[in-house]
Amino acid sequence: MRSDTAPTISRHDYQPYPYRLPHVALAFDLDKTQTQVTATLSFERATEQNHPLVLNGQDLSLVSIAMDDRALPVGDYQLNDETLTVFPTKSAFTLKIVSLCRPAENSTLMGLYVSGNSLFTQCEAQGFRRITWFPDRPDVMSRYHVTLRADKTNHPLLLSNGNLQHNRDLPDGRHEVQWEDPHPKPCYLFALVAGDFSYREQSILTASNRKALLQIYSDRGSENKTAWALASLGRAVKWDETRFGLELDLDRFMVVAARDFNMGAMENKGLNIFNSSYVLADPQSATDASFRAIEGVIGHEYFHNWTGNRVTCRDWFQISLKEGLTVFRDQEFSADMLAGGLPESQAASARAVKRIDDVTALRTAQFPEDAGPMAHPIRPESYQEIGNFYTATVYEKGAEVIRMQHTLLGEQGFRAGMDEYFRRHDGSAVTCDDFVNAMDSVYRKQNPGKNLDIFRRWYSQAGTPHVKVELRYNSADHSCTITLSQHNEAVGIEKLSKPVEKLPLLIPFAIGLLNENGQPIALKHNGETRDTVILELDQKQQTWEFHDIPSEPVPSLLRNFSAPVIVDYQYTNAQLGLLARHDTDPFARWEAGQELATRQLLKLIAATQASAPLVVDPDFIQTWSAISQNTLLTPAYRSRALTLPGEKILLEKTVPMDPAAVAHARRHLRAELGKAMATIWLETYDLAERTIGDAPYSADAQSAGWRSLKNLALTYLMAGEHPQAPAKAQKQYHDASNMTDRMGGLSAIVNYADAPTRAQALADFYQQWQHDPLVVDRWFALQATAPSTRVDTVHTLMKHPAFTLRNPNRARSLIFQFCMNNLQGAHTTEGYEFWADQVIALNDLNPEIAARLARAFDNWSRFIPSNRDAIRKCYERIQQHPPLSRNVAEIVTKALKI
Repeated sequence: MRSDTAPTISRHDYQPYPYRLPHVALAFDLDKTQTQVTATLSFERATEQNHPLVLNGQDLSLVSIAMDDRALPVGDYQLNDETLTVFPTKSAFTLKIVSLCRPAENSTLMGLYVSGNSLFTQCEAQGFRRITWFPDRPDVMSRYHVTLRADKTNHPLLLSNGNLQHNRDLPDGRHEVQWEDPHPKPCYLFALVAGDFSYREQSILTASNRKALLQIYSDRGSENKTAWALASLGRAVKWDETRFGLELDLDRFMVVAARDFNMGAMENKGLNIFNSSYVLADPQSATDASFRAIEGVIGHEYFHNWTGNRVTCRDWFQISLKEGLTVFRDQEFSADMLAGGLPESQAASARAVKRIDDVTALRTAQFPEDAGPMAHPIRPESYQEIGNFYTATVYEKGAEVIRMQHTLLGEQGFRAGMDEYFRRHDGSAVTCDDFVNAMDSVYRKQNPGKNLDIFRRWYSQAGTPHVKVELRYNSADHSCTITLSQHNEAVGIEKLSKPVEKLPLLIPFAIGLLNENGQPIALKHNGETRDTVILELDQKQQTWEFHDIPSEPVPSLLRNFSAPVIVDYQYTNAQLGLLARHDTDPFARWEAGQELATRQLLKLIAATQASAPLVVDPDFIQTWSAISQNTLLTPAYRSRALTLPGEKILLEKTVPMDPAAVAHARRHLRAELGKAMATIWLETYDLAERTIGDAPYSADAQSAGWRSLKNLALTYLMAGEHPQAPAKAQKQYHDASNMTDRMGGLSAIVNYADAPTRAQALADFYQQWQHDPLVVDRWFALQATAPSTRVDTVHTLMKHPAFTLRNPNRARSLIFQFCMNNLQGAHTTEGYEFWADQVIALNDLNPEIAARLARAFDNWSRFIPSNRDAIRKCYERIQQHPPLSRNVAEIVTKALKI
């Protein structure tokens, strides 16, 4: 573990690598204890002058090094803990390096490591340097020839990138397999897997009528849980051909499930390695949310085959080039899959549900990040550890920046921009500017005299912009003026320097107008008449005027969440109620209901803090009841519309932040809604039960929507202490034919039943599912987030034989869930001390995972004094822990600065 102070790397310091590396030959003699790697690297000088050749390496042992078949004596190279430097004198030469690495000792899960009885690699961002000495940077792209040798009994399957070339048995009981990747790639996309797996496969014909093989590998005995993943992969291949004209470019595409994995999945060229939680699913062991997540992540990693692999990043500051674009693509894929085959109105609702889920995730994770000490643009300006910048900003906000370009160009224009991007850069390592240049070339043709120069500022500005809206209606001439003004405050490290006013951004702001009955008003804009218009706000303040508006309208703002901004407009509650009942834009309709609920909750939070009576507005209950009884809305949409704003979103709206008050107010409002609407919830639950009936499980949008609405109704019934609720929860838990309903029943019991009932249900669940690691993760997570859980409960669970801190999934299911998602249990002095202990423990095992946990309370300075002081002391204690990894040190240092 590197524990020295890391240097700060600046985007503006980028220099091209002085050598090209067109061909790489790697030979692995694989063994868990010690693996020998022979790397044959064919270099070409990229400049006129000679330069030292600097290769990165970490935790490696050098066996030998030769240049053009001549062994290099010790004096001809320099070796330290992190680099191997040689001094070439020729313009082209071959370097052969033999080295050793120790997979079984590698708890970081970066480079070559052991999971179960198998060997896996994870190379992004800088893991390849743990495999062999190499120019470990994304702008060095090579064609790879890989030879794998291992004991055939222990590792009968040997996989790597590209196409299978050769396999044979060796006389010593080992076997040898050779793989060739015809496409140049950076080393972060290299992968190998060695183990004993079962697999499921499907032969397909690509759009050009070429045969290809899709394969899903998993631990033996789990092959019955890979059907959905394989079907999702097939759908992703077809969708990318249809939507973007992008075809699979290899003879085979493989996905392998790993038990131990730091992230969700990795897009290695042709050999994706996945966290098993995003591969394995069947109705009995996986929830509807798991099925949707698997489909989305399978799609995401496959789409990287072009947006990330064929065209990759020049440097790590450009991560959003591949991740923001690919998240946008996977969001669109998932929305299309939800909407597929549905009538037009239901399809629009299904797409809206996906949009609501994505925006909720953005506001839960990215908005707080944009307001905290780790705030950074989607293209960061500097870093110490690049592993700390795989963030919601780079991914989710990055996707919103891509979506805004899609909005500005339209579907056909965006597709033309994508085609131009690949025409210019296929097979290259490029920058975010290169992507915008391609889009700009189309935008300029569509809009003579205009360009995307102002839009580019989204890539360099941190923070969430506020857009203030002013509406003026002139009844004399039936005109309406809309004035938009934008402001983006200093955030993160910007607060430490002299304030500089940020320049305006180009914000596509979608707006509609409704009359007093909730009917849309046709708007004339840019020579067209439509219900929704896009206002291109690119100045600090701009005004638009609309005519032929018969009466004073109610504005429907930021329709479909057309930009990642915060809207400031003084709606009345009556206007919000009208929008929540009638808005024709489903996202804006949901938003209005959420704003009403937020206002109610903020009042309850203030009353809690003042020890005043908690009173719920009857008008709010009436609006909630109207939404629940509107059968024109799909079940999935109603389940989102009737879910209260999340605790993290609410916490961001309190000044100072008061976790206990937020948790108490939200629980109180849920209980009051449960009581006031008891008859409606009971009818909703029974209707959902009858509708689903005994039909076989299906993950389609309609079936999943009914289950979601049913489980929400059960939660409200339990919260409101309805006399029938406990029996319904018990019956649902015991009789469920799928994990979604079983977890719905168990969650209701764990969150609302008495202690003996909770304990009995949890014991029964574990007894049934103790042999399924992913289900056991659910068992831990449910207890970690339960309102009754405190630090002593988590300590007890950590002593459970099924718990281990070394497995990222298990650590996330208990430690992360408690610290990040249990406002009542974690936000105490004992909770903060527990969190600090776990950051320190993980720091020594897996610095990357530890750094993510270290961010749990990085916005500590915005809390109420008692919480703020306790968190600060814990950060200071972590900072003093020797040795502190570079990953954690960067997070802690920044957290304490702001």
